[in-house]
Amino acid sequence: KRFFALAPAGQDYFKQSTTRLYWIADKIVEMTIEMYREPRKMVEDMSALGLRHVGYAIPTEFFAPFVSGAVEVVRSMTTDEAAQEGFRWSLNLISKILVRTILEGSTIVMQAINTNQEKALVKAISVSPRGKRAMELLNITVGTQSISPLYWAIESGSLVTAQAMINDLLTIRADRDNYYYGYDDLFTRHPEVIQRLCADAANLLWSLLDGLIWRSRVAVAGQRRVNYYVKHLMQDGEGKVNKAMEWLAENKDPKIICHPAVVMFSDVFWGQLANKYFLIGRLYFLFMLVVFLASQSILQNHDEIEKETEEQNIAIFACRLIIYLGSLTRLIFQQIKFCFTDCQEGAMTKVIGFLPVPNYLFSFQQFGSLVLTICLVLMLALEPIVHCISAETEKLFSPYCNASEDIIYAYSILSAVAMLLYWLLLTDLTVFSMRFSAFLLVIGRVASEVGLFLGALIYLIAAFSGAISSLKQNLSDFAGMHWSALSLWEIALGIYPSSHFSSVIQTEFVMIAVSLFVIMIAIFLLNLLIAQLNGAYQVVYEDMVGYARLNRAQIIVTTLEQVSQKRWFHFLQNQKFEERLEFGEGDIGLPGGLQVTEPANANPTTVDSIRRFGGSTSRTMPWPEEANLDGGDDDKFERLEKLIVRATKNMGAPGGSKKAGSSSAGASGASGSGRGSGGAEEGSE
Repeated sequence: KRFFALAPAGQDYFKQSTTRLYWIADKIVEMTIEMYREPRKMVEDMSALGLRHVGYAIPTEFFAPFVSGAVEVVRSMTTDEAAQEGFRWSLNLISKILVRTILEGSTIVMQAINTNQEKALVKAISVSPRGKRAMELLNITVGTQSISPLYWAIESGSLVTAQAMINDLLTIRADRDNYYYGYDDLFTRHPEVIQRLCADAANLLWSLLDGLIWRSRVAVAGQRRVNYYVKHLMQDGEGKVNKAMEWLAENKDPKIICHPAVVMFSDVFWGQLANKYFLIGRLYFLFMLVVFLASQSILQNHDEIEKETEEQNIAIFACRLIIYLGSLTRLIFQQIKFCFTDCQEGAMTKVIGFLPVPNYLFSFQQFGSLVLTICLVLMLALEPIVHCISAETEKLFSPYCNASEDIIYAYSILSAVAMLLYWLLLTDLTVFSMRFSAFLLVIGRVASEVGLFLGALIYLIAAFSGAISSLKQNLSDFAGMHWSALSLWEIALGIYPSSHFSSVIQTEFVMIAVSLFVIMIAIFLLNLLIAQLNGAYQVVYEDMVGYARLNRAQIIVTTLEQVSQKRWFHFLQNQKFEERLEFGEGDIGLPGGLQVTEPANANPTTVDSIRRFGGSTSRTMPWPEEANLDGGDDDKFERLEKLIVRATKNMGAPGGSKKAGSSSAGASGASGSGRGSGGAEEGSE
């Protein structure tokens, strides 16, 4: 209240709730005390706080009355002159640090950000030296503290200016001596910019990725030269694997993952590095599937036990030994590793509100691997050959003996489940083809509609089987709820014997119930399922390639972790990022990218995206003023609007018709004649 009394205009800058203002007052008292305890640390903290106040656009004139008001409040609370003087000195020092930081950090770029207008930003940055233009958009330093104008624009919600800053940074400008491109400055200052945009401003990602592509407007032999500047998306500042692919995969946006720049560097990762390591791992799994198939289906003969041979039993035993030692042990090790990692990092999700589950199990591949591991462990525990080793059998490694009679059926069920899981887990090989991978993902995404259909079908079967079982009837197919449910299931699938319908027709109420069931299933639910599948497919179809690429991106991220450092550096050397890419014949451009050609009609380009300027080539000179390429019409309308407003004001003033006539001279012939007649009348009077 003292501050508001001393500076009434300050009320416009304190718009928070009263509780928030009390919290600010408490922090101020704490800072005055900490200034005596840790002065060096507080100076750095105050510099950082001052830079944030630059973004808040707080006038420095309010700091003096704020200090005076706070000191007056303390004087009213205590008569200790030492305490009063100590509080006044400390708060005054904090105020001076904040004022100095704000004055030094209040650049015209930060002021333009507060307006959130693209034109204001363009005007502010146009006076910057061409050699420092990029850093003025990325860094403001006061003392030992710094702030990023770009990040501040994103944090404060000034996304219009943030997009303008990204566009300016990623615009290639050139004079006769040098090319200027803020690509290196952006990723050097903010190596995690992809992660930040994914989290806080995903709509700016497309603009950033567009700025990484240069296309020639000249086509030669039907091909157009294209430069993709993706160096900093593939490697970090230390030359290691960049996490950009991981961040984009975690973002799970099927559209941004299909951006040409992302497609370029992900395909390079996949085609030259990741696919080989992934294929080696899956070939091992495929080999285990072949061995498992041989031991459980090809060599095994359940119908002609007496024809089994000792050689056949030895082959089956050898195959199962390979499965237990080569596949089961590997699966157990992987599950323990993933579970321990998630538990150590706290990556747990509660299921049903209280049951913590490691996050890796939410992946279809990992969950399927866990179920397969459990099946193989149970198969090892029930292995008939092991149980028959101690028994006296005619043939070596025979699975048939008295000890295995009670377990061999359960073992065969586990074997069938494991066989299906092996085949299901092998479906990730479709990642080698985007079409097959997209088709598989579409199946998975529309499968939920089939699940809803099955749920409704089971509900109707339970309802009608209960109703039919309550009727007085002598039909064996409907004798009890379980037999009724089985018969209705067969009717729904179309495998109910047609000869049994004659007995159903003889019982009127059973016939009515079965007829209603068939009508609801065949006419209503099946047609509804078809409509749902069509609707779900239409929704998924547009993004199915994007989802397929997201799946491949996750595999790339996982596979790159297995690449050795030597192999990685060899891969980087092959990319030749240090070599400059040509913009045309004899026009040596910028390094850090990959150059390819594309069909000329793929992305028609009629304007050179490089802004070229003549005149001085000094790095300390700003770029010459550019003609407004995008907002010419807007500027014309804005000038016209200002002219109309000025003319209207002049017309409302005394002698306005004369002033209005003179102010709008040359605007049109009609207005000129009007002014002439007006002047003539005035002269005659």
